[in-house]
Amino acid sequence: MSTSFNLTRRGLIGAGVAATFISAPGFAAAPTNKKFVFIICRGGVDGLAVSVPLTDKNYVPMRGSLAIPASATLKYDSDFGLHPKLKNVAALAADGQVKIAPAIALPEHIRSHFEAQDLLEEGGPKLYALKDGWLNRALRAGGGKITQGIAVMPQAPISLRGELQTMSWSPGDKGQAPSPRLISTVQDMFKNDPMLSSAFKSGLETEALGKVVTGGNDPDPEDLKGFAATAGKFLLLEGGPQIAVLSIDGFDTHSTQGGVEGQLANRLIVLDNMIGALKASLGPAWKDTVVMVATEFGRTARINGTEGLDHGTAGTMILTGGAVKGGGIIGDYPTLAENKLFENRDLAPTLDIRSAYKGVLIDHLGLDRNDVETKVFPDSSAVPAAKGMIV
Repeated sequence: MSTSFNLTRRGLIGAGVAATFISAPGFAAAPTNKKFVFIICRGGVDGLAVSVPLTDKNYVPMRGSLAIPASATLKYDSDFGLHPKLKNVAALAADGQVKIAPAIALPEHIRSHFEAQDLLEEGGPKLYALKDGWLNRALRAGGGKITQGIAVMPQAPISLRGELQTMSWSPGDKGQAPSPRLISTVQDMFKNDPMLSSAFKSGLETEALGKVVTGGNDPDPEDLKGFAATAGKFLLLEGGPQIAVLSIDGFDTHSTQGGVEGQLANRLIVLDNMIGALKASLGPAWKDTVVMVATEFGRTARINGTEGLDHGTAGTMILTGGAVKGGGIIGDYPTLAENKLFENRDLAPTLDIRSAYKGVLIDHLGLDRNDVETKVFPDSSAVPAAKGMIV
């Protein structure tokens, strides 16, 4: 009797084999210990709740019941307070390891979630101007200065997609780990193909690492803290990836957003725990790390009729890590004065998100400025790299 297996790539992933089996070139020695983590907050985070403008007299009247009282905020500086659920971020800020961009936005002001998220990850001047992700282009332009990127999530994000093969890892479905017989069969299939054999071996090793990090069980899909800890472990591998991408959903707060407590507060707790887990996982390597927390757009300045906020424009970016030159803000804060609002409804953007991207690539990861201007963000010379972010 013989047994046949339908061994498709999709089937292997469903069986729990790490996605590195599909697209993981061999590790190469990195010339630097610098690490970068990109956390995408999907849904449009209310930046005015993340970094509360303490001295803006228009904030409370416009926000009404959603306004975070100044007395409840956590310390950032004399002009801004942090949402009370961002405890790990506040502790890092006290150590000089946080910088915020309170009015950052995409170069094209889009109010569609999916289109704005695409542009956020493409890093182009407008939607679909570029066909790949900004981090994939950065890895290609690095010329060996940075090696490999990994997505720790169920699907590879646009920011890492492109000509260069990158890696991804997710725990797969509970109860669907590959059987020893399946593993043995695949190994036999690929034993005479050095590339596939090596890739499959790398995939199994990656899967094993993920299980060690999560205590021997597949993490719950909602356990993003475990994903962050896993990302840190991958970044610590000798010759492993230097860039990791994580994602968190649930920030589309059209109704019942809440203030100190509530819907938004609960998602910020998850984000804050992810940052704390990442720091703990990286250990001493945290000092060489930059973490960027970005979203596709902010929310409207004014509260709506359902105790929520609609799609806006400028929002807040958080930059943290041991390599961050903390304190102050990146860009300017335009205030919520009526004559300063964008389209009479939103906090006006003062910083193109590509400026922050460029600052990280040049000042932290060491990419050549001309390569960043021409290969990673073509035709963007009018958008200077943000300065003063990195130690």
